[in-house]
Formats: sequence, C-alpha cells, structure tokens
Amino acid sequence: MKYLSALFIYLFIIFCASAQEDLLEGFDQEEDKTVIATWKSLKVVNFETTKLVAPKEFQMVISHRFGSVENGIDDLFGMDNAVTRFQFVYGLTEWMHIEASRTGFNKTYQLATKFKLKQQVREGFPFSIALFTALDTNTELDRVIYPKLEFVDRLGYTAQFIIARKVSKRFSAQLSPTLFHQNFVPFDPQDNTQFAMGLGARYKLTNRWSINADYGAHLNRANESPFVNPLSVGVDLETGGHVFQMHFTNAQPMLTNGFLSQAAGDWTKGRFYFGFNLVRVF
Repeated sequence: MKYLSALFIYLFIIFCASAQEDLLEGFDQEEDKTVIATWKSLKVVNFETTKLVAPKEFQMVISHRFGSVENGIDDLFGMDNAVTRFQFVYGLTEWMHIEASRTGFNKTYQLATKFKLKQQVREGFPFSIALFTALDTNTELDRVIYPKLEFVDRLGYTAQFIIARKVSKRFSAQLSPTLFHQNFVPFDPQDNTQFAMGLGARYKLTNRWSINADYGAHLNRANESPFVNPLSVGVDLETGGHVFQMHFTNAQPMLTNGFLSQAAGDWTKGRFYFGFNLVRVF
C-alpha cells in the first residue's frame, strides 16, 4: 500500500502528457472565447486552484500560519508560534508547472506539479479542469522515537482534480476530489490512503479585492480522530506584480495532505489561525 498512491499519481501524469497534444490543438481557435481570470492566485485559501504559472514565469510564495488566536495577548494572538512555508513555482509550458517548497510544519519538503487539462470556454465547455500531484517528505520523524523508521515511512503522496467554473464576472467556484496517502499517519486507526472533497469559492468585491473561502470534507476519517475538516475564509488583494492573501483557518498545516488530515482548530472555541500568502511574480 505504501506505493499505491505513487503509482496512481504517475499514471495520471502519463495520461496528462499523452492528452495534451489533443487538448492544445483547439487552443488557438478557442482563444478568443476562453474564460480567463477564474482565480487570481494559485490557492483559494488552502486548496489549489486551476490557475497555473505562465511559461518561463517564476513565482515565489511566502506563506505564514501563526498559532491559534485563542490565547490572546499572551502569545500576541498566535504570532509567537508561526509556521512558514517557502514555495518556488516555475511554468514549463502552457499546460504544466512545477513546484518545490519547504514548510516548518513537520519540517516537510514537497515536490509538486500542476497540469491544465481543460479550459472553460464561453458557449462551449463549461469548466476549467486541472490536476495537482505532490510528493511530500516529513523530515521531523525521529529515529530515536521510531527506531524501525525507514525513509519510505516519511513519504506522502497527493493526487487532486480541480474542477472550476467562473459563474459570472464576480463569482467563481470549484470542486476538488482528492486522494492522498501517508506512509506514516499521526493517528494509528487512520487508514493510510485517504479521500476528501474540497469546495472553494471566490467573490470579487472590486478590481483589486475579493473574498475567498474553502472547505475540505474528509471522507474516511477514522472514528474518534482528534482532527477535523478544514474551513478557511480570507481576502485577496491584487497589487501590481503580486497577490496578497490574508485569511483565518482552523488548519495550521499548509500542504494538502497536512491540512486535510491534521486540522486541529475549532472555530466555535476561538481556536483558529491567522495567516497570509504573499505571491511575487518574476
């Protein structure tokens, strides 16, 4: 089972690569009807969007999730307990970009790809579809605590379809069916292979401001798990060469299999986290 999700992901990669020639054949004819700007950033809040980095474009994303605000001024509303992620994204083609990142949560490194499978067209195909795949390495696991630990136990895999629609000039929405696999799970009764459905939406307030929200429904969470479904709300500010995202979420992890499997906050008890994503385009 440790390699099941890896096989799943790479089969999809092969499918995407073989399908691109057919998809791009009609691109020039549909260009004037192609629906653009469904999303302004690579993320709704936590979930990936259908947006890709343009060919030969480089983006650097700096993300912070502070600690829970519940302790108030004692830890400056969580700012004493920040988790940071540095992410680097490069566009290879019109239909593919690659990513590398490192986050302080579990000291995790990630390599990822995103593929454009289909574009929404006015009076034509009604959705934009993308595929996101990722390989994570948890370097925080300690051999002293887990003496039988092997390198493969540190790995996690993600495969996520993103199906989005720009409903109007102001409103966009998406579904994100997700499969992810963790070779090491923090809660023993939890299955290593897990499934979730993500929901995301964006409403444009002005030319520069929008309000965004996303939610992840974990579909096979173990009974009595201490973790919950992630719910996040925030705003995007577009300022020239970058997008600044500010939000509140009940999930401190930022990688997909992290916030889906280890969200620990509780909105009703004031246990949620302030965070931001700062995107710079080069």
